[in-house]
Amino acid sequence: MSQEIRHHVGLAVRRQGVVGRRDFLRVTSAAGLAAGSFAWTDLVSLRADELRRRGMACILLWMQGGPSQFETFDPKPGHENGGETKAISTSVPGIELAENLPHLAGMMDKVAIVRSMTTREGNHQRASFLLHTAHVPTASIRYPTLGSVVAHELAVGGGELPAFVRIGRQFRNVGDGGLLGSVQDPFAVTDAARLPDNAQPTTEAARYQRRLSLLERLETADRRTDIEQEIVEHRGLYKKAARMIRSPRMETFDIGREPENIRGAYGEGDFGAGCLLARRLVEAGVTFVEVALGGWDTHDDNFNRTRGLTARLDQPYAYLLEDLAQRGMLDKTLVIWMGEFGRTPRINPRTGRDHYPRAFSVALAGGGVQGGRTIGRTNEAGTEVADRPVTTEDLFCSFYHSLGIDPSKENMSPIGRPIKIVDGGQAVSELFG
Repeated sequence: MSQEIRHHVGLAVRRQGVVGRRDFLRVTSAAGLAAGSFAWTDLVSLRADELRRRGMACILLWMQGGPSQFETFDPKPGHENGGETKAISTSVPGIELAENLPHLAGMMDKVAIVRSMTTREGNHQRASFLLHTAHVPTASIRYPTLGSVVAHELAVGGGELPAFVRIGRQFRNVGDGGLLGSVQDPFAVTDAARLPDNAQPTTEAARYQRRLSLLERLETADRRTDIEQEIVEHRGLYKKAARMIRSPRMETFDIGREPENIRGAYGEGDFGAGCLLARRLVEAGVTFVEVALGGWDTHDDNFNRTRGLTARLDQPYAYLLEDLAQRGMLDKTLVIWMGEFGRTPRINPRTGRDHYPRAFSVALAGGGVQGGRTIGRTNEAGTEVADRPVTTEDLFCSFYHSLGIDPSKENMSPIGRPIKIVDGGQAVSELFG
């Protein structure tokens, strides 16, 4: 494809965000060229290049266990279902949050809240998978998790750092690279306060390289066609790992290099350290980072437990947004806050709240999302979505719209079956203007 045509199609990509085959033909025709002159793979390659040059990234703050919307983003003071949780004003007139989030209340102009999320999955395992893939789990298809899809679509190949990093221990039933292959699996960091395990060479460089060469010869000697793909992936992973651990950019994982005032601003504790590391990684070019805060399964003692959890959440979450904004990174970094479902409006006899997928909240910031607004609402009792229901498919289409990824794109399963990234749904337009 000529440079002139690449220029015209590139303009369309940048203006429209997502270009389909019909758009491609229209644009190239307008440039006075026959559609038959181009291969569809040219557009696919150009589209991928354009996306990667945009430098978009995503941070997912994953609240394992299902956080209570009443004690976070959708308080109901004055109603018996609201319990003892009070509401506080925010930096945006008319929007209130639970009293447990005073720092975040001051950043409300950067946050959009979807208060009308609704699904049918009230089981932890199935709901966690659904809210990571936009698909219910099946035995026949290994759907890739959100981070794997984003890394696959946006990450620049050959980087010294992994494209997808998970921070924390609270990850259950959240998926991996799935049909995209193990090359898109996340790199796990269990403790953000120290360097990753097994990430330092154990011998001098020349000897280490000889060992890698020997491993490659051994794998090449195996001519079994039934494991050929596994060998290719395994070799690729080893090369990536070797490149990473020998790179000076591994210092990105050392949050101790941050000034003391920045570390203090993120607060104490593992979640604060995780949020700080997430910012460092994105700043260094990592495409997707997921940080977990577990313990939200508050079937008993809900009010005391959520006060403790939100105390760990509030300051790091708020300062992450402020830090990204001050560094000029928030516009190109989508920050998602969500769990697998919400909690029941009715308070049970153990002063707890049980699983409730029918109506709950998700919060988004950055990545073109317009802050200072709420989308949808629940009724006075918090039992039902009263306006603008948002499905999981709608939510994921919104994520991908923010990042410039086509949610209808099809990836091939190992048996040659085309699988859409998201099967249905529409982006929530109110999030973007």
